[in-house]
Amino acid sequence: MSQRIIRVAELATSKGKPGLLPVSPATVWRWVRAGQFPKPFKLSESVTVWDAAAVEEFIAKRAKGAAQ
Repeated sequence: MSQRIIRVAELATSKGKPGLLPVSPATVWRWVRAGQFPKPFKLSESVTVWDAAAVEEFIAKRAKGAAQ
């Protein structure tokens, strides 16, 4: 099994660097704290990542909700 992972720098948009989501890193963390976004996990003391499949599911659910 091969699990894909994604870091906040790839998720969030910052100056001059588009991310997967059109929101800032602070918004991603705010969503996590509010239970609105998948919880990340630690690979090491300073490396936090998300399961890419969980992030894709989050985006798909949001897209489906927006289409209604």
